[in-house]
Amino acid sequence: MTGATSGIGAAALKQLTLPDTDILIGARHKGNDLREGTQVLPLDLSSLVSVRTFADSVKQHLGDSKIDILVLNAGIKATDNRQRSEEGFELTFATNHLAHYLLARLLLRDMAKGGKIVITTSDAHDPAVVPFGPKTLDIQELAYPTDKSPKGMAFYGATKLCNLLTANTLKANVDPQMNISVIAFNPGLTGDTSLMGKQSVSLKRIVSIIRPLFHIISLIKPAYFMGTAKNSGEALAALALGDAVLPDGSIYASLVRGKLTFPDPSQLAQDKSLSDRLWKESAAMVDLEA
Repeated sequence: MTGATSGIGAAALKQLTLPDTDILIGARHKGNDLREGTQVLPLDLSSLVSVRTFADSVKQHLGDSKIDILVLNAGIKATDNRQRSEEGFELTFATNHLAHYLLARLLLRDMAKGGKIVITTSDAHDPAVVPFGPKTLDIQELAYPTDKSPKGMAFYGATKLCNLLTANTLKANVDPQMNISVIAFNPGLTGDTSLMGKQSVSLKRIVSIIRPLFHIISLIKPAYFMGTAKNSGEALAALALGDAVLPDGSIYASLVRGKLTFPDPSQLAQDKSLSDRLWKESAAMVDLEA
């Protein structure tokens, strides 16, 4: 699991920590309140070298065992698109998409039959839901943006579209005999995560004040309902454990006003040619065969 030491992931981890269950967490630091049965392995998602080292460590820890559930939850929103990863890619794109793409590819053969891959995406990928959602996708521009490229939440939304496209291609590429489920999960707007900025005392007070306002707005625009990390984490865990089941043929689960729904993702997210192109171009970026 990635993104398990804070926010939505930490809330999900409390539900995933079960008797006789071993959980391997990839993180740069240990985090707080890790329970028995969890172990942190070093992982810096801004470094593809670190991703490969983490994958090797997971394989060593597995031995003859297999991965039942792979949760790719971590995500960032860089303050601008000038920050770069270790390999020179834009930081948000490298962290949200490339690292998780590479991790899924490296660990796919280590999945158990009937296993599950859950990738955290966002309704920010869909311009029909939020106005800044991407209407096109230029993969090379995401990797190497210019001053004219999208910024902020628009850029973040494009990387979350990449998560959905990757989930689609993963599902299509899985050996049918393995029966591996792939889920793309939208936790919705969540007020108490790092995406809202550093959670200072003053920011927490502001969030508590504006939350009722967002609740009213969400009666007209459901995407503006501001949930909590606890609720989003519980939904993520329910999907991972199979307590919440998607309809046949569906891959997208969206938390809307606190309830799991299963809508169609954006038109771009359903574009197979775009999914294939992202898969191939991402493979080249991480030095894998498509």
